[in-house]
Amino acid sequence: MQNQTLSGDFARDSGTLKTLLRAGESFDIMARPLQIAGRPSMLFFVNGFVRSEVMEKVVEFLLSLPAGAEAGTAQDFVARNISLMEADESEDLDTIVTDVLSGKLCLLSECFTGAVMIEARSYPARGVQEPDDDRALRGARDSFVETIVMNTALIRRRIRDPSLTMEALKVGNSSRTDVILCYMDGRADPSYVEKLRRQIVSIRTDALTLGQQSLAERLVKSGLNPFPRFRYTERPDTAAASVLEGSVLVLVDTSPAVMILPVSIFQYSQDINDFYFPPVVGSYLRLIRLATVFVTLFFTPLWYLLIRNPGWLPDWLQFLSVDDPGPIPVFLQILLVEVVLDSLKLASLNTPNSLSTSFSVIGGLILGDFAIQAGWMIPEVVLYMAFVSIANFAQPSFELGYALKLWRMLLVLFVAVGDAWGFALGLIALAVTVCTTKTVGGKSYLYPLIPFDGHVMLRLLFRLPEKWQKDQ
Repeated sequence: MQNQTLSGDFARDSGTLKTLLRAGESFDIMARPLQIAGRPSMLFFVNGFVRSEVMEKVVEFLLSLPAGAEAGTAQDFVARNISLMEADESEDLDTIVTDVLSGKLCLLSECFTGAVMIEARSYPARGVQEPDDDRALRGARDSFVETIVMNTALIRRRIRDPSLTMEALKVGNSSRTDVILCYMDGRADPSYVEKLRRQIVSIRTDALTLGQQSLAERLVKSGLNPFPRFRYTERPDTAAASVLEGSVLVLVDTSPAVMILPVSIFQYSQDINDFYFPPVVGSYLRLIRLATVFVTLFFTPLWYLLIRNPGWLPDWLQFLSVDDPGPIPVFLQILLVEVVLDSLKLASLNTPNSLSTSFSVIGGLILGDFAIQAGWMIPEVVLYMAFVSIANFAQPSFELGYALKLWRMLLVLFVAVGDAWGFALGLIALAVTVCTTKTVGGKSYLYPLIPFDGHVMLRLLFRLPEKWQKDQ
């Protein structure tokens, strides 16, 4: 079908489109015959994607056209007879089929050559209520939804600048999924935008089955590296602020979040809620969030290393020592608690909302108490792992949280095998992994530390007043 065009013969073209769209075989693909200006015509559309009120008005008007309303081309017919603003013509069969399956009306007629394409889409969509996973302390309570046109409108509402560019691409031979590159012309790095565009266009796949996640896995080959290469947000105010700072957004149809690119590991210390408070409060929250990254990563491995070497503990830290580790080695207790906590999270996802909170709390308390009483675990392991798990929720990225979790477990294993030398080897492996991690487009994962940019680093670490920010 590629590069094929309409022949100009109505009977042949309508038969071709019926075959390509499989009208009649699929109950929701409609091929409605009409008489326009006394000439045979055919209207193709997907039942369920079309706004009924728009379609009724279009059909009512077309049926009322008198004889002699013919036009030479579809473009002429649109100019004379179609009052809807979003109407165009096409002769490419691949484009026509894709547009019809995307929700447009396609009109063929002996009155003109070519096909008239009318925008009448109405995708099923939920409301723009506050997201569950990216909640606002203050500020706007709207969120992105699964309809890409509505998502672009939420961003455009906040940035009324013609430099805001929404570039449409399609990915997937079967799905033909809409993908939008959103950036500010003149602020985003043009070479990076071009490189990202080439990467997306060059993707060869049948369908983006999982939407955004399928696209992410085709843009980056993660392998065994758990560190995230994308920032995700469901909040339009976060997305708009990122675009104004020069970032590029990637929106995928059917995904209720946007990807922010490029990204560095330091950007995960930021949160849009910081900017809804005075600079001192925002900086405090940001430093707390950054500190929890180090706490969740190193707390249990360092504690395990110290109790293996009690002579290293000064008098004021003797409370960290363990007199009786129990029948199970401490490092196995730590790993067991890690697995149990994730099991409780997975179980709570499959529990009705009214019971999930109670299930998680009661389940954790009962399991922890019984494990201590049975002698499987010592109280210190349960206490410290509970603290680490709670601290992990201080930073908003689930992807980064699980990356830190996996490295925390790996560091515990390094200490169990090699003691202090094992811990040092684990730190070296962690440093090498972070330093060699590349984001989409090959940007440094450690920017603005490498390459160093003092002003950007200061903005990432502290919530600076607006007057101290660089003018855009």
